[in-house]
Formats: sequence, structure tokens, C-alpha cells
Amino acid sequence: MGVGQIAGLIAAIAFAVLAGFMIYPLIRLGKLFDQIADTVRESGEHAIPALDEGVTTVKQVNKSLEDVNRISAAASATADNVGALTDLYGSFLGKPVIKIASAFYALRTTAQSFLAGKSTGRPVDDAKGE
Repeated sequence: MGVGQIAGLIAAIAFAVLAGFMIYPLIRLGKLFDQIADTVRESGEHAIPALDEGVTTVKQVNKSLEDVNRISAAASATADNVGALTDLYGSFLGKPVIKIASAFYALRTTAQSFLAGKSTGRPVDDAKGE
């Protein structure tokens, strides 16, 4: 056995020892990857139902918002209709009613002053209070 063969044998033994020391960390690393894979699988199993519930919740909220939009549109239409009716009343009924009321007031005031003047024998001046 020559010096080269002894050196080769020492190198082979050193490589075997080094490989032996490397096996344990590699086994541990493999177990770590297995645990990571299990964790990812479990989180995926829990995430899918949570996403389904989230989608259901969003659909319900959208439906509620559609109902609110319909209600607010109806309220807006009602307010517009009430405004239009108020304008209609003011233009067609309000002005004539005011004119009739003012005519009746003038007629009443005239009649009162005429009747008051007949009872005293002279006309009553409302501005002086006599």
C-alpha cells in the first residue's frame, strides 16, 4: 500500500464521516418541509370555507345595498312628487284662494265701517281710530 492509496483511504473515510454528519441535518430539514407542507394544506382547508363565507357575506351586503338603493330612489321620487304638487297648489290654488280671502276681508272691512258709520251718524276713519 503506497502513500497515494493511504491518502485516498483517508479521504474516503473523511468523506464518509462528513456524509454521516450531513445525514442528520438533511433528515431534520426533510421533516421541516413535511411540517410546512402539512401547515399549508391545513391552512388551505380552513381558508376555503372562510372565503366561501366571505363571498356569501358580500352577496348579502350587495343585496341589502340594492334594497337601500331602491328605497332611497322611491323616497326621492316621493319628494319630487310632493314638491311638484306643492308648486301646482301654489300656482293654481294658492293665488286664487289668496285673492278670494283678500276680497272677503275687504268686503268685511267695508261692511263693518259702513255699519259703524250708520250707527254713529258719521263715517269711521280707521287710521285715526275714531
